[in-house]
Amino acid sequence: MARAISVRLDDEADKALRTLGAAGLTQSEAIRTALLGEARHRRRSQELAAEVAALEADEADRDEMLAVAKLMEALRASR
Repeated sequence: MARAISVRLDDEADKALRTLGAAGLTQSEAIRTALLGEARHRRRSQELAAEVAALEADEADRDEMLAVAKLMEALRASR
């Protein structure tokens, strides 16, 4: 179900909307595209943050990262 909203644009947002309009999007399409893109971006950021937290909490993974770092340092020092 579609729902109409109103929005107050500052100069920067108005310029962005005009840029998208010049690319062939209607105002509605441009705003919908921006909203959906931002929502996807935020979801992905939250997913990545959760993945990082899980990896940081994984002691075996941390131990493996330290072992790899030590190996790389030893290889670098042997040059």
